[in-house]
Amino acid sequence: MPVIAVYSVKGGVGKTTLAVDLAWRCAQVGKYPTLLWDLDQQGGAGFLLDAPPRRTARAMSLFHRDSRPRDLIEQSRFERLDLLQADESLRGMPVQLARIGGKTRLAQLLAYLRADYRRIVLDCPPMMNEVSDQILAAADIVLLPLPPSPLASRALGQVRDELTRHHRSHPPILPVLSMYDSRRKLHREVREGDGKGWPVIPQSSHVEQMALRREPVPVFANSSEASRAMGRLWSAVEMKLVELGRA
Repeated sequence: MPVIAVYSVKGGVGKTTLAVDLAWRCAQVGKYPTLLWDLDQQGGAGFLLDAPPRRTARAMSLFHRDSRPRDLIEQSRFERLDLLQADESLRGMPVQLARIGGKTRLAQLLAYLRADYRRIVLDCPPMMNEVSDQILAAADIVLLPLPPSPLASRALGQVRDELTRHHRSHPPILPVLSMYDSRRKLHREVREGDGKGWPVIPQSSHVEQMALRREPVPVFANSSEASRAMGRLWSAVEMKLVELGRA
């Protein structure tokens, strides 16, 4: 079953918001048993889904050879949507993976988890290193949220170059213009230039309210522009998976 990685080389671009929304739509709209795996030590995905924090930091223990992933999987309050929370134990993950010899551990874990889920969404850490290399290599499609800036296409090129450097073939990358404000001339120029044809997620107070309400936008504002835009993005991802024969 497909693995959807939501990845960015820097934070603050709406990565976790998109990951949570996509996972929710996979479970509620697509009716797929879905796992949202938070690999970002900030733990934003669990927070936005109102998941109680763990009493002990155990997220990194998943990568040990004797781990039992199902012991750490939690049910969210939404039907068909499960969660693997992040915590501070993921700090220094590259060093810890090297110590336990885990160059293929992520792919092994995903192969194990695919048996239980129709969709797996990864909220990736905002970095480019051994960990991101493993994540991107194991994904079927990569969503790359980018701010509407002249540097957006450069960031896209960096990710593509990194994938090509390490892999002869790599998953398709779907760039997304996030936090788009149509009132700003620069944003419009980027959308009409390098970002032409990219999915667009508008800057919206409803998206900001996710952190207050601790639930996805369509739960409390399904008819909002932000919810409709993220719904179109989910549909685009599903169509791409069909094209790839991974649906």
